[in-house]
Amino acid sequence: MSSTAPIGAFDSGMGGMTVVKELMQQLPNEQIIYYGDTARVPYGDKSKETILTYARQIMNFLISRGVKAIIVACNTVSAVALEDLKNEFDIPVIGVVKPGARAAAEATRNNRIGVIATRATINSGIYKEFLCRTNPDIEVFQQACPLFVPLVEEGWIDDEITDMIIHRYLDGLLKNGIDSLVLGCTHYPLLRDRIQKAAGNEITLVNPAFESSREFKYLLEENGLLNENAAPGAIAHKFFVSDGAARFAEFAARILQNYTVTPDSVTVHSFD
Repeated sequence: MSSTAPIGAFDSGMGGMTVVKELMQQLPNEQIIYYGDTARVPYGDKSKETILTYARQIMNFLISRGVKAIIVACNTVSAVALEDLKNEFDIPVIGVVKPGARAAAEATRNNRIGVIATRATINSGIYKEFLCRTNPDIEVFQQACPLFVPLVEEGWIDDEITDMIIHRYLDGLLKNGIDSLVLGCTHYPLLRDRIQKAAGNEITLVNPAFESSREFKYLLEENGLLNENAAPGAIAHKFFVSDGAARFAEFAARILQNYTVTPDSVTVHSFD
């Protein structure tokens, strides 16, 4: 595989654009092909079998577009299906859970860490497993926040209803004395300011999107796949969704403020 080939990224919907933003900043020479499964979002309340089926379809699609490595920009898929994908596909693949857990373990001062994520990610127990493996003294307190994804997808980021729901989810979790909180879904960093306000400035928020993008760069370097020759300004990234190209373009343009995304630059590709 050539180092000039594009990299692939995918998520259950639009939240993975938080990972794409980090990839653009940390890997400016890489062309990104992104797939957002907007027609079937959210994944968090679906079975492992269904999530794995969706992930296989998207992996095959990205590979057909000639990508050299893939970052699973979805905590739910990373939690319940990543190992299966690594075993089934002969291409470097990384998820967002392990880098996020490692960063949280480094950030905590009192070994009491909170994790907010989708139901599927929480039920998998993978964050707790990684954190306790890193440091057996760590205590993990988890809370599923299933309404965060549709709120973000609807664009209700700065809304009093969103603030009420954040408090509904977090108030009990914060009573456990945590000093670090993992934003265990790629949609959640888009609510970062509202979550920080509800949690208080003494709580460190951990964004797996940043950590996983940094680790993805190391993965490319280790496999001799890092592109060091492209002119960053000339790179044209490609975006695919399973539905709602115009809505996705509007959302992506707000996230990628220094990169132009229009409805014409987003292609709809659905699976039978």
